[in-house]
Amino acid sequence: MNKDTEITNLIDAYLRGELSPAELADFQQKRSTDPAFDLNVVEHENLVSHLTEYGERVRLTAEMNTIHQEIDVDSLKREVKPDLPVIHKLWNKYRVSTAIAATVAMIAVFGTLFSTGYFTEKISDSYLRRKLSSIERSQNALNKKLTDKPARGPVNPGQFGGTGFAITSNGYVVTNYHVVKDADSIYVQNSAGESYKAKQIYIDPSYDLAVLQIVDTAFKDLASLPYTFKRSASNVAEGVYTVGFPKDDLVYNEGYVSSKNGYAGDTVAYQVSIAVNPGNSGGPLLDNRGNVVGIINRKQTLVDGVAFAVKSSYLLKAIEAIPQDSLIDKLVLNKRNQMAGLKPSEQFKKLEPYIFMVKVY
Repeated sequence: MNKDTEITNLIDAYLRGELSPAELADFQQKRSTDPAFDLNVVEHENLVSHLTEYGERVRLTAEMNTIHQEIDVDSLKREVKPDLPVIHKLWNKYRVSTAIAATVAMIAVFGTLFSTGYFTEKISDSYLRRKLSSIERSQNALNKKLTDKPARGPVNPGQFGGTGFAITSNGYVVTNYHVVKDADSIYVQNSAGESYKAKQIYIDPSYDLAVLQIVDTAFKDLASLPYTFKRSASNVAEGVYTVGFPKDDLVYNEGYVSSKNGYAGDTVAYQVSIAVNPGNSGGPLLDNRGNVVGIINRKQTLVDGVAFAVKSSYLLKAIEAIPQDSLIDKLVLNKRNQMAGLKPSEQFKKLEPYIFMVKVY
């Protein structure tokens, strides 16, 4: 039995709850000290989950088809179809007579109004002037709408706001999956207030990641990205900062990695001591050298100043999973860091054009 098979069997035994307490302790220790092994566990767990869901859907479909074949639809219709109520029967019988009577009544009413001079009294010169003035105002308003320059992007502020950031200079942007979930349309807005239409090209709900592509013809390629994406793990107590849109302005916050695992021991994320708000979701978490080390995806609601960020290694894995032949433009990550050694204020200025507010409609 080769090593890969042994690892797979061990992970299967863990997921089925078959490990002894001593084996389980060794297993957890290996996860915490071996990032590659931990990644194998997460991937295998996701695979088993997807296969289980698929099997359940197949089983449910087969059961529904069997039930449908056993039902005599025609007999069921005859049993549940109600008789026409009395009012419907009377209507079907007398609807022609009723229509004639209604027509006669209307002619009588309007004849009386004309004979008494009702309409000639009401349609006076002042009335006509008021109507003409109203029509003129409506026409002017319509002309103004037609001649005014439309704003770029929708005026509606959107149903939900988050943050995204460029992963390439040619319009690919990453954010959290929960930010764009169930979206009918998506716009990204830069710090200059320019909005561009975007679309989802890849999602990974298990990692809470979504990759977008700006498809707006008004968008022009950005300059080369000044930051890179860190492949190795960050250390506890390492200084980090984030930039995002918790409000209409771009906001900078700094802190440090407080745990190598996220909420409830989640190995996909870091725990970070940093001030964030809901609009920060999807924003980059960077180290002091300008490397992206994670993506902010949630905050601890019961404790102030505690947030969680998906590790950059999982972002890189998600990007690698995108079929390149499905993309219109190539997705090539930047490998040259331009921010190492710069002051925080200088790093912020370099980052600003690459951070977007994500608006969902």
